[in-house]
This record gives sequence, structure tokens and C-alpha cells, in this order.
Amino acid sequence: MQQLVNLVGIARLASEGTTLAEKSRVEYRTLPTRKWLNRCHSKRVPFQWTINPYRGCEYGCKYCYARFTHEFLERHEADAFETEIYAKDWNANSFEQELAALKPGDVVGLGTATDPYQPAERKFERTRHLLEAMVSIRDIALFVTTKSDLVARDADLYRKIAKQNDVRVSVTVTTLDRTFARRTEPFAPRPDLRLQAVNALADAGVPVGVIASPILPLLTDTETNLRSVAAAARKAGAQFFGAGVLFLKPAAKQVFFTYLENQHPHLLKRYQASYQMNSYLRGAYPDRISRMVDEIRAELGFVKRDLSFTPPPPVADSQLRLF
Repeated sequence: MQQLVNLVGIARLASEGTTLAEKSRVEYRTLPTRKWLNRCHSKRVPFQWTINPYRGCEYGCKYCYARFTHEFLERHEADAFETEIYAKDWNANSFEQELAALKPGDVVGLGTATDPYQPAERKFERTRHLLEAMVSIRDIALFVTTKSDLVARDADLYRKIAKQNDVRVSVTVTTLDRTFARRTEPFAPRPDLRLQAVNALADAGVPVGVIASPILPLLTDTETNLRSVAAAARKAGAQFFGAGVLFLKPAAKQVFFTYLENQHPHLLKRYQASYQMNSYLRGAYPDRISRMVDEIRAELGFVKRDLSFTPPPPVADSQLRLF
């Protein structure tokens, strides 16, 4: 880890943390934490507050938009986000005081930057602790996003929280193809295990849905793929389904383009050209994908409730149409 010299803010706090555990490719560290609830002022997302019990995510998804968050810790290595995992220090009394600041109608997003049910959760149970504290609150909305089947472990807590609040759990499944999923989401649970978790949550009476984000142009954007995921989600008991096209911030672009170069070199130049000027795609291609998702959702009888957390693209002067 870096020395404390010249480090400020959260980077300094991260450097002051201690090692909790180590595995062959991952180091778990503590992260001194002033606040668990973070105010979100962006109009691009459907919540006012965010909670991320961990920093970094062990799943190593090649397209992960949150990789840039490790830069705030002054950790700029390409693989740091997935090999240096920080578990925030837990203080139940402090968190309960933060919850008291929530107002009726507030929306809280859990797992907006890192997966709250990644392998670290089995060891440190930060997500379980915060959910236990949230059982007593009322009149807020809790949106949860994960790729892990471990989420089903907490069905009892979600059911309790849902008695007085709006709870929606979203499980990400981008494809049913295990081989492809292993390449793009190398350390995440298999798609079938995630769908089993959807089924377990649905059976427990927890409002649950599936999101197929991000849709990867020319890789997972076929109607066959999206329809197969949606149909499997419906069969598992999902109430809602959503999906949005891949967006690539610089830190994610570096990793995803390396993946393309190694696995799909014939697509690299098209991606480079399409994402050269903007992190988001706009125009005919994403519009067509959006219509396709709407049609699949309607045909399969899903509630029109899209919890993909994909920000709408910013206004741009020019339009890229390479896809």
C-alpha cells in the first residue's frame, strides 16, 4: 500500500486501513468510514441516497463502470479495483443515526458502485448488518442491485423491510451462456445460480426483477439473447425486467478494450470508433435496443419498471452510428 505522504481524504483513510484477510489474488482491508449513507444529487439515477458496504469488487467484470472509484483511493493499477477490496468499518449506532435523517419518500440505492453480495460479504457481513438496522425504518424505498446468488440469504430481512417500505431487488443476468459469462464476468456466480436466487426471493415474497445490463453491442444485443434472459427471469418469478446499452468511462474502457483485443479482436476498431468521443451511445442503435427491450417486456407480461441504473446519455453535438 502507498505511504500516507501527500494522501488526503478517502485515499488517506484507505491507507490507514489494516488487512482483514488475503486470498491468492485478493486482499481484504478495512476502510475507516465517516458515513455509510451518501447523498446523491444526480438526476440520472432514481435515488437520493447510496450505500456501498465495500469499495472494489472481486467479480472482475470486464465492463464494470465503477472501476474509476478506486482512483479516489489513488489506486490506478488496472486490476486494483478487483484485487484490493475494502470493507467499511461497521458501527451500528452511527448507522442508525444516519438512517434517522431519511425522510418519507426517500429512495436508497444499495450496491450502486460495488456488489453488496460479492465474496467479501460471506466473510464480513456488512450488508447483512445494515439490513438488520433498516428493519425498523419506514416509508422509504430500497433498491438493491447484485450479481450474486448470496442475496437470497437475506430474503427474511427484505421481507421484513418491505412491510413498511418499497423494496425492489434487481439481479443482473446479461446472458444465459455460461462460457461467455465466465469471460466477461470471470468471478461472478453462474447465471443459473443468480436465477435460482431470483426464484428463492420470489418464493419468499420479495419484489425481485432481472436486469440484463449492460447490453454489449454485437455480443449480447441479439433479440435471441435478450428474450432468453427475460423468459428465464419470468419463469423464475421476476416481476420486472430491464436492460441498457453499455457505457464506457475511461477506466472501464481500458479494461474492456483489452478484453476485446484478446477475445474479439475483429470488434475492437468498431468499439474504439463508437466510444471515441463519448462514453455513451446515442441515436438509432440504442433507440432500437430500447424498443426491443420494451417489446420483450410487454410480451412476457413484466411490470414496466426499469431498475437498470443506466444514466441517460448526455447531450452531444454529433451522433455516432457505427453500431
